[in-house]
Amino acid sequence: MRAPYGSRPLAPASLAVRGAALLLALVALSRTLVHGLAEPGLALVFGLLVAAGEMVRRNAAVGEREPAPLAAAGALGYALLGESAGRPTAHGALQVIAVVVVAQALAALPRMARGRRTDADRAARRTLTVGFAAVCCQPLYHSGQAERWFGDGAFFPLFPLAVLALTALGDAVLAALLARAAARAGGAGGLPPYGSLLADEVRAQAGTGVAIGATAAVTALGVAVAGPWAPAALCGPLLLTQVSVRRYAAVRTTCRQTMASLARSTEIAGYTPPGHARRVAALATAVGRELGLTGPRLAVLEHAALMHDIGQLSLLDPVAGGATALLPAAEQRRIALLGGAVVRRTGAGPEVAAVVERQADPYREQPLAARIVRTVNAYDDLCGESVGGPLGALEQLRLGTGHDHQPQVVEALGRVLARGGLTPAGAG
Repeated sequence: MRAPYGSRPLAPASLAVRGAALLLALVALSRTLVHGLAEPGLALVFGLLVAAGEMVRRNAAVGEREPAPLAAAGALGYALLGESAGRPTAHGALQVIAVVVVAQALAALPRMARGRRTDADRAARRTLTVGFAAVCCQPLYHSGQAERWFGDGAFFPLFPLAVLALTALGDAVLAALLARAAARAGGAGGLPPYGSLLADEVRAQAGTGVAIGATAAVTALGVAVAGPWAPAALCGPLLLTQVSVRRYAAVRTTCRQTMASLARSTEIAGYTPPGHARRVAALATAVGRELGLTGPRLAVLEHAALMHDIGQLSLLDPVAGGATALLPAAEQRRIALLGGAVVRRTGAGPEVAAVVERQADPYREQPLAARIVRTVNAYDDLCGESVGGPLGALEQLRLGTGHDHQPQVVEALGRVLARGGLTPAGAG
């Protein structure tokens, strides 16, 4: 029995990251309370910027890396700040951390009052990454070493850009570590390899991460020239970008809901057994993780698995038990092509439609996602046909590895089932 969501034990990696962030926050807050705030006006401006960015953020969608880019840019901008209106600043790295921690905590209070969860892992990541950037910048600014190394001309912006690049890499390392820990704590059937998760996180930095870093660097340089009023003008474009991203995410949410409804339509119409699409999607996602799929590729697999039987709606008479895996190859391909045509009209994307269309092809001609969908669908169909239960279904799949199923996919399915227990179709 899996523990309820709120009572799952934290993975060691998550505990380590949270513990390190908490220790750093306590040291920073203690030092700031003892010595007081340097340049309280600047601290207030950046603290309000971080708090406002956190308060206007929405709940992170699946696969979304940074739901509060304005807060991230404000925090990093304060960490990179070395001058204000041409005068050297006096705040240090610990004050940067203290201001960011307090701003995050204040912004979290209204959300907690409304009964919403706070993402402790994301808050810990921000504390550590902002702390890293501040430790890299503030001592060098205060000692004058940054100016001696980079001068005071056109090459000086290279210093904060280099720090931002290192910070982004560190954040990707932490994010991949926490994502794998979350998958382990959540009881995922197949844990994604750390290397694949890290590659996904690094690729994600080329999107929103670049916008956040550029805004942070421009904000710090703007304050250095124009003073504390600069963030209000310079962070406007990122705020507009955040609004656009939210609208795009709302469209994606509507698309996912459409796919879920279409996936259930085959069950409601009596073409497939209850829960078949959900079981195939869950098991295919676990097998995809086992084979190293992450991020967008895993999302395409999940959506295609949900929609894999939608072509059956074109049939005059339902297939017995909905088991398309037992049909002649030509009929399987016809149903798959009809399903792909339907998916192309849902807005799910050409990648999802291609997987649905090619799920009945010989596996050597299929992309990996189509191979997984075909094998997992056949497993669920065979379990429903009582060919000896889950073990008998797996044996049948192994016998078909010469033409119908890729051996590596069948073995990955076997490993996932072995870890989670062999569950017959229709359970849960």
